[in-house]
Amino acid sequence: MTSDIDRSCERTRAWVSEAVRIIEADANRSADTHLLRYPLPAEWGIDLYLKDESTHPTGSLKHRLARSLFLYAICNGWVTENTPVIEASSGSTAVSEAYFARLLGLPFIAVMPRSTSAEKVALIEWQGGRCHFVDEPGAIYTESRRLAAELGGHFMDQFTHAERATDWRGNNNIAESIFDQLALEPHPEPAWIVVGAGTGGTSATIGRYLRYRRLGTRLAVVDPQRSVFFEAWRDSDPSMTSDTGSRIEGIGRPRVEPSFVGQAIDRMIKVPDAASIATIRCTEHVLGRRVGGSTGTNLWGVFALISEMLVQGRTGSIVTLLCDGGERYTHTYFDDDWVAEQGLDLEAPRKVLDRFHATGEFQAD
Repeated sequence: MTSDIDRSCERTRAWVSEAVRIIEADANRSADTHLLRYPLPAEWGIDLYLKDESTHPTGSLKHRLARSLFLYAICNGWVTENTPVIEASSGSTAVSEAYFARLLGLPFIAVMPRSTSAEKVALIEWQGGRCHFVDEPGAIYTESRRLAAELGGHFMDQFTHAERATDWRGNNNIAESIFDQLALEPHPEPAWIVVGAGTGGTSATIGRYLRYRRLGTRLAVVDPQRSVFFEAWRDSDPSMTSDTGSRIEGIGRPRVEPSFVGQAIDRMIKVPDAASIATIRCTEHVLGRRVGGSTGTNLWGVFALISEMLVQGRTGSIVTLLCDGGERYTHTYFDDDWVAEQGLDLEAPRKVLDRFHATGEFQAD
């Protein structure tokens, strides 16, 4: 005789099976993201590629993370039918998680700083999610846990689970995808891969993959102003915190997140916010399209590394990420009034960028 408990377990397992199928079917409908070439003078002998993560269905690198987090939570039994899903996010992860929650018919709440761009808030709500604002950036964690407990839901906690939810050995993760796409290029094993920290999941996945595959490629992680990853990594002090939130959404954090694996990183580069914003404005003219602030942070670090390679007489390739599109930041990074309100002067980094593109020299303060 089948008990009520057995029937409940069977229903739960049936829902899990269907949920995994839905997520995998969604991935099966999507092609891999493109690897774009950034034009540099041919005589430099250096190829720069941007992995264009803005072409995911939800428009950013975080689509990969959200898919992995949902599969991880479902297969662990943390998310089942009708479970409210709560996430602490400055925007893009919440957009992507709202997408997957809607696929599965689950309620979704994003807990975020009140300063999050209006464009991202609109995208979350368009995907069927609800936004819950806090005044202090550091309060997103405790408020997410409180909401999850109150609603009987699950706090997805990207900052803890990002590095373990993705299979770093392969399984079509972003690192494996990059090397597959470079196979026929002049320099298929790049000198550097450059990414931002954010949750720490992407850098951990790539750093582990490079070591596991015994590749000579080194990993550089860029960190924006008012974020603590760089100083914590430099000083080996993971307890470091900051009272101010980062202006560069998606990568700067006021604390060292649990998913950040500093030992997998070969080098870190600190990037001023004015430099990140000046770089995306410069990149708009180079690529003919707008990109988000974290892509500017990536490219500023890339340009510094390319300049070093030129001084050393080295040729090769570098890969970085185009994390999301600039249309999400029309009223912030691409708004002169917003830049002025933030007290940022873009003139000095513009001169650095102009000189780099003309000569290959990179002389930043």
